Amino acid sequence: MLKIILPVSLATFLLDYSGWIHQLDGILEPLMGAIHLPATAALPLLAGLLTGIYGAIAAMSVLPFTVEQMTLMAIFLLIAHSLIQEGMVQHRSGCSAWTATLVRLTAAVLTVIVVGWIIGPVATQQLSGDVIIAPRDSFWPELSDWAGQMGILSLKILLIITALMMVMEILKQFSLIDKMILGIKPLMGVLGLDREVGMLWLTAAIFGITYGGAVIVEEAEDRHLSSEQLKTLHISIGINHAMVEDPALFLPLGIHPFWLWVPRLVTAFVFTVIYRMWRWMKPHHRAMTVKTAPSVSTAPSDG
Repeated sequence: MLKIILPVSLATFLLDYSGWIHQLDGILEPLMGAIHLPATAALPLLAGLLTGIYGAIAAMSVLPFTVEQMTLMAIFLLIAHSLIQEGMVQHRSGCSAWTATLVRLTAAVLTVIVVGWIIGPVATQQLSGDVIIAPRDSFWPELSDWAGQMGILSLKILLIITALMMVMEILKQFSLIDKMILGIKPLMGVLGLDREVGMLWLTAAIFGITYGGAVIVEEAEDRHLSSEQLKTLHISIGINHAMVEDPALFLPLGIHPFWLWVPRLVTAFVFTVIYRMWRWMKPHHRAMTVKTAPSVSTAPSDG
């Protein structure tokens, strides 16, 4: 964890102190503005897309964002992070990496746009310009402040991760995960999924795609699920996975738990239902096209 957090956070601090990062505001502002975020938000989002949640949090904690802005960034990153690594796992277990990545990016953008409207675009776009243009302290005092902030943040994350690992070990020791699988099977229909994928969904929901990747790949091969079942599953877990650990990592930043758990669960349901409707409509549309097409007679003409 610290191997990712500390280098990314230090690099972000140096970019912010030098002012170089703010020179890109004019280029990034239209793109970030479309999702109710300031141009500076591009750095944490890019860090999350490539390195994962830890790198994104490290960058977020250094830059002067409001709680509303961090809320939108957290929602985006919970849906779309570690795209290369997790995309390869999804590719090996039944869904094209390109498809999985495109779905997650689209879901992240649309979800943040909707939540931004709910929170209020004016509130989310207010980045404190005073922090950027105010005279800076000398380098060493600011570096010392950064080190203190990183120490506190790292300690909070360490405590959260340790507690989660203890809970997971208890679940495994008492075989509670198997009981949970039986309990969630009726829930699969509500989520727009087939009951046969309950084990894979629960694995991704608890352990995430990266940590649960080996189980997901093995189970996908052994259970002989259809390609459509696997694609539907990957649309759901690509958007909504690691429901315990990842959202909890953002709690030290002061983000309300509702926004960390609910929006991406709703988005996963909506995307899954839309995909199943599209899949259902394809053969019906094809059948209607064949039925309405003019028949061509092959009988010889009288002439």
